[in-house]
Amino acid sequence: MNDRQKGDPAAFLILRQLFRMFVIMRDRLEYIGYIFIGWLVRLMPWEAVNRFGAILGSVVFYAIPIRRSLTLDQLRKAFPQKSSAEIKEIAVAAYRNIVISLLEVFWFSHLTADKIKKIVSMPDTSVMDARLKEGKGLIMLGGHFGNWELIAIAVGLISQHPLTIIVQRQRNRFVDAFMNKNRMLFGNKVVEMERAPREIISTLRNNGVVAILADQSGPQEGLFVNFFGRPASTHRGPAVFSVRTGAPIIMAFIIRGADGFYRVEFEEVDTRNVSGTDDEKVEQITARHVAMLEKYASRYPDHWLWMHKRWKHSPPVNSLTDEKMHAAAR
Repeated sequence: MNDRQKGDPAAFLILRQLFRMFVIMRDRLEYIGYIFIGWLVRLMPWEAVNRFGAILGSVVFYAIPIRRSLTLDQLRKAFPQKSSAEIKEIAVAAYRNIVISLLEVFWFSHLTADKIKKIVSMPDTSVMDARLKEGKGLIMLGGHFGNWELIAIAVGLISQHPLTIIVQRQRNRFVDAFMNKNRMLFGNKVVEMERAPREIISTLRNNGVVAILADQSGPQEGLFVNFFGRPASTHRGPAVFSVRTGAPIIMAFIIRGADGFYRVEFEEVDTRNVSGTDDEKVEQITARHVAMLEKYASRYPDHWLWMHKRWKHSPPVNSLTDEKMHAAAR
């Protein structure tokens, strides 16, 4: 081994350590900015955050066109019957929703149980109570709809059934810790996706409630089901866990009113009359919960995250062929 070869490992270790230091410094600076914005937001009353967020959301749409063309394109394809003016109006409202939701997150650490019960109404939790009496646990599905961070806190608190929330790790470790601390308010538990399968099974077997966001694009090899008339790769996980454990699935949606207050609606996914092999049952259940999300996204189109590349992947050619054959048979 020559001198250059001997020196390479040491040089690599130094560069790796320098990179780690850079990442930590970058993350800390981002977090400082994040906390400063949060401090500014909390200077406003909760009710004012909604109004300010709506204004800021409009500014972002027009002045900082982050994924604006993607949002407009996906809305046009989802609602081909709507005019260009209607599509633009929904897009602007969707930007307002996301900005309002992000600003409200900064307020979470100052929310009391009484304040949450004031701003979030949950008229009927009987469906949760009834299903949990069966002893098989409960899978609560949601989407990036309304303020999806707030609904997890509110449901766990008001229903008195703490949630085990499955989350993706954020790139910034300090922001990640901040978000998870908020999510665990009032007794909720957070589980990262990497260790989710074992925790989900354990929670359901102990008759607990697992909360999962199930609306983002699955991988290229995912299960393709129609969403707004177009095949979209979808994660199988929620349906797989339901089939394996017998746990029922309830979809939960949080709807923001014009006054800035919220209402939570539950709707159960019918999992009791599926048939065939386990794979066929998974496909049927997945199609049903995706259809339910589509229904709510159609009813409240400004509430859903149209900035996400939901149709990122195209289905395999044989899937498209099978779909045409099924359509012809019908």
